[in-house]
Amino acid sequence: MIDRIQAMRTFIRIVDTNSFTRAAQSLDMPRATATTVVQNLEALLGTALLVRTTRRLSLTPEGAAYYERCSQILADIDEMEASLRHATDQLAGRLRVEMPGAVATTLVLPALDDFHERFPNIDLAIGVSNRPVDLVGEAVDCSIQLGDLPDSGLVARRLGTLDHVTCASPDYLGRYGTPAELDNLADHVAVNCMSPHNGRTVDFDFEVGGSALTVKVNGFVKVTDEQAYLTCGLEGLGLIQPARIAAQRYLDSGQLVEVLPQWKPMPTPVSVAYVKSRRVSPRVRAFVDWLAVLFDQAEHVHQDMSRVRQLLRGLHPA
Repeated sequence: MIDRIQAMRTFIRIVDTNSFTRAAQSLDMPRATATTVVQNLEALLGTALLVRTTRRLSLTPEGAAYYERCSQILADIDEMEASLRHATDQLAGRLRVEMPGAVATTLVLPALDDFHERFPNIDLAIGVSNRPVDLVGEAVDCSIQLGDLPDSGLVARRLGTLDHVTCASPDYLGRYGTPAELDNLADHVAVNCMSPHNGRTVDFDFEVGGSALTVKVNGFVKVTDEQAYLTCGLEGLGLIQPARIAAQRYLDSGQLVEVLPQWKPMPTPVSVAYVKSRRVSPRVRAFVDWLAVLFDQAEHVHQDMSRVRQLLRGLHPA
C-alpha cells in the first residue's frame, strides 16, 4: 500500500530540485526508492506526472496541477499538526538554511542555543557562503541575503540594515598615512570586494550631505569572501569597508582603526527569503520569526529602511 503523504513529499522534492538524485539525498533515501515512489504514484493516479529525458525533467499538465495541489495539502498538514500540538517544542524536521559568513559567525551561530532551546526537534543544516543560492534547485528552505533581491520568484522579509565601517590596520596607516578627506583616497590602496552575483568590483561608498557617493579606490587584490576581505585588511593590504558586526571586535582590540568617521559607508539591507510558490511551513515560519527578533536586538543593525531608500536614490559616482 502506497504511503500517499510520503509519495507527495517525494514528488514535490523531485520537482523542486529537478533531480531524482538530489531529491533522494535530501530525503535520506536511495535514488531507486525515489524513482519507485513516483512510478507507484503515477500508477495509482493513472497518469504520467513527469517527462524524463537524459538531461532534464519536466512536468506534464497533469503533473503541474498535481504539484500545486500537493504543495497546498502538505503545507496545510504541517500547519494543522503544529497547531494541534500547542507547543513549539513539537515542531520537528529538517530545515536547510543558507547565509553569508559575517551574519552566520557574528549573529546567528552564537545564538543557536536559544533557537534549539525553543525548538529542540528542528534539525538545522546551515550553509555558509556569499554565493547566490538557487533555493529551488538546491532544496533550500530559506536564505539570508544581503542587498536587494533580484529574483522575483522569492518572498523576502526584511530583517534590517547592516552598518559598515571604513577601516585599516595600524601597519597600513603607518605606511600610507590616515586619510582626513575623501579626496585623500586617491593616494590610498583598497582591498577590493567583488560582487558574488556578477563578479564586478564594488566601489567604496559614503553618505555625504544626505546622499550616497561612490568612490573608486585602486588596489592590487580582489576577493569575494567576507573573511578573506577582513583578513586582507588585518594584514595591511589596504583600506576596507566591512560590515561593522564583523569588524567590531578588531576595532575594539586595535587591530583595525576606523578612518573617515564623519562619512559613514552606506548600510546594506539584509533579508530572509523563501520561494514564493510555496506556502511557508511552520518550521520556516518559526525560524524566520526567531531571526526577526535576533536582528531587532542586535547591535549595528537598524530597522529604518526609509533612510536607506532615500540614500540609494541619490547614489552617484565620484
